[in-house]
Amino acid sequence: MSTPELITTTATPTAVVREVVAMSELAPFYDRAFSVLPTTVAGQGVAITGPAFGHYFGMPGETVDLAAGFPTDRPVTPEGDVVAGELPAGRVARLVHAGSFDGLGEAWQALGAWIAEQGLTPGGEFWEVYVTEPSPDMDPADLRTELNWPVA
Repeated sequence: MSTPELITTTATPTAVVREVVAMSELAPFYDRAFSVLPTTVAGQGVAITGPAFGHYFGMPGETVDLAAGFPTDRPVTPEGDVVAGELPAGRVARLVHAGSFDGLGEAWQALGAWIAEQGLTPGGEFWEVYVTEPSPDMDPADLRTELNWPVA
């Protein structure tokens, strides 16, 4: 893991599929979302401007309110499951996790502990940016996931 840092983000338009998903159904949800998003976005002449992300609206339990998507150069028009979204502007604690997705829970805990050590209050939503696109034949150690947690 990298050392956490505080950054300031600007609001970023996104194209997403958003649902309340059972934790056991995360992988199929992401697969479905990322299979429809590129075609829908391209069909509207909207450009994808960065890597895929998962935006969580509240702490996961048995289910999670989740948007999977891509940053875009402008909002999309709702079509099928694809809707316009936004990654928020503001102060964000950021950490880059190196390795398998299996280690993300521990990385989020480390970021939460760092936020508390700084005397900051974590926000109710947070997002992961999948900097390295996963593929079936890659070494999971090569994955990089950027964790972003707004703070006050």
